[in-house]
Amino acid sequence: MSTQSNQHIDDQELIVRFRKDGNNEWLGILLQRYTLLLYGVCLKYLKHEEEAKDAVQQVFIKALDELQKYPVSYVKSWLYMIAKNHCLMKLRNKNGKTTDWDDRYLAEPDEIADRDEMMRKERDVELLSKAMQELNDDQRLCITLFYLEKKSYQDIVEISGFSLMQVKSHIQNGKRNLKIHLERMQNNER
Repeated sequence: MSTQSNQHIDDQELIVRFRKDGNNEWLGILLQRYTLLLYGVCLKYLKHEEEAKDAVQQVFIKALDELQKYPVSYVKSWLYMIAKNHCLMKLRNKNGKTTDWDDRYLAEPDEIADRDEMMRKERDVELLSKAMQELNDDQRLCITLFYLEKKSYQDIVEISGFSLMQVKSHIQNGKRNLKIHLERMQNNER
């Protein structure tokens, strides 16, 4: 089963197929769609790339476990909440406490500015995630492997089966298309 050929299947259908035949590849396709969003959320809270990558893996494990037990209607927002809660718990365990949005009234002006900046970044990550879904499967795969998973061109050649020139082309065209999609989305928000 090719992950790329199943990108057209909607989230709910992937869950139905998983529940029907128990094949984890259906969930793999589903989680791959939201890797960028989850990474952005985790990076926003944890502030370190490696910690964020580890957190995404932990969120995937938790999501796989939970999807087998409970019905989920809105996968994207559900995954977002799992990631946010995971990061907050990680910060709480690390610092002995955590800050939540509700204590805004107790915050100093600098803290409010930092939170506003984090909310802006969160919006940007959300837009980037949507823009990634607009790319064709080959571009999305190469962009994800190169920028998020920090794979080399040669690694991507081996993983994807594309030639080196195809990998470079998919990355270059993907970057250009991401920029176009992001600009369009930002203009639509105004």
